[in-house]
Amino acid sequence: MAKEKILVVDDEPGAIDVLVNVLRKENYQVTTAGDGDEALKILRESSYHLVLTDLNMPNVDGLEVLRGVKRINGGTVCIVLTGCGTIDNAVAAMKSGAYDYIMKPFKIDELTLSVKRALEYQGLKNENRNLKRLISSEYRSENFIGDSEPMSRVFNLIEKVSDTDTTVLIQGESGTGKELVARAVHLHSHRSEGPFVPINCAAIPRDLLESELFGHVKGAFTGATLSRPGRFEMADDGTLFLDEIAEMPPELQVKLLRVLQDQKFERLGGTKTIQVNVRILAATNKNLEKETEAGRFREDLFYRLNVIPIHLPSLRERISDIPLLIRHFQRRFSREKKRAVKHFSKEALQCLASYPWVGNVRELENLVERMTILVDGDVVGPTDLPEKFHAPLKPAAMQALELPAQGIRLNDAVEDFENTLIIKAMKRAGGVKSKAARLLDLNRTTLVEKIKKKNLDGWTSPGMH
Repeated sequence: MAKEKILVVDDEPGAIDVLVNVLRKENYQVTTAGDGDEALKILRESSYHLVLTDLNMPNVDGLEVLRGVKRINGGTVCIVLTGCGTIDNAVAAMKSGAYDYIMKPFKIDELTLSVKRALEYQGLKNENRNLKRLISSEYRSENFIGDSEPMSRVFNLIEKVSDTDTTVLIQGESGTGKELVARAVHLHSHRSEGPFVPINCAAIPRDLLESELFGHVKGAFTGATLSRPGRFEMADDGTLFLDEIAEMPPELQVKLLRVLQDQKFERLGGTKTIQVNVRILAATNKNLEKETEAGRFREDLFYRLNVIPIHLPSLRERISDIPLLIRHFQRRFSREKKRAVKHFSKEALQCLASYPWVGNVRELENLVERMTILVDGDVVGPTDLPEKFHAPLKPAAMQALELPAQGIRLNDAVEDFENTLIIKAMKRAGGVKSKAARLLDLNRTTLVEKIKKKNLDGWTSPGMH
């Protein structure tokens, strides 16, 4: 299957033949131009992902081609080739917008790796340039699904913090939508036209994470055949989203702290100081305060990141949002799968309301997609749901939910039951809120908010009766 389109520009037919052969073996679509003037004409008629141009050509040279590319299509990335390499040439090419600078004669592996990296970078830039147009409707905070009290607090925070440069720490269980919040903050900020660059600190090997963040110079380590910018440089004038920040190695936490303080760093193996203008958003599914207390995360970095904390509630904490979420996912999947909308029966919704939702919103999304594809009728009933959704309540919970003969006010009973569990958890935890939160499977900040809202401080202190 054809891949990206590349324009090769060189006044030497032999060089063009070699480049075309190499690139077509990598399954790229290749067009050629014998000089800079021809290249600019081609670029005005059609768009290309990448331009690979010789620097030294008569009349219109490689630098003019670079400048023309930026005028015609700023989303196209460029690599310069030359047999007359000097520092001045390299600086001029990079200032004119080249992604990379390769000396002739070049190694095949060096060229193909540079092309691959440049196209990855080009894809990232184009994705972010079109971010508003493509996904703003999905990530605008007013289109977040939910009208529960916990989600209302999240919406209000997004609105308040978005159009600032304040660092935000987003905490919540896996599947609650932390990157969704990060993108919404970015899109509502004055940086929305700039890049949104995500990086998952848990998905990249420890020995490569520093290079991914800060880039490296050629020869910095074995295999570093090219200089490469890191995510901080890619996010300049935009937003860098550090997902799973708790997984960052301690030695790298120190360097990150310095960058957060002065927005300056050096590429791995380099000596030149690079200045950037980047807003940091971080996220974790762990309790970062607990990680700090345990010595697994630097305290000074925690406080630097935790300027504005946003806690995303689990689906267990916003059960009332389930019908709204289902309708949202139904509309999307019925359109994507070309299937009729399936309505969930009252009994099916009751099953979902009592389910623990370990996978949170992502798990519910997967369920709705599954039901859209597998259910033949128009209604999803309890028997259509997977077996795990039919599990009865645990005996201990059933004992606490006895119904008096004279009846009961449901809201008062639920409130009393929750208060009793919080007090018992705090008593068993010796007044330590983080331990009590674990017993209740809650985030510590959520427990603190509940204690404050319910005026339970006197009941939950270490010396309580």
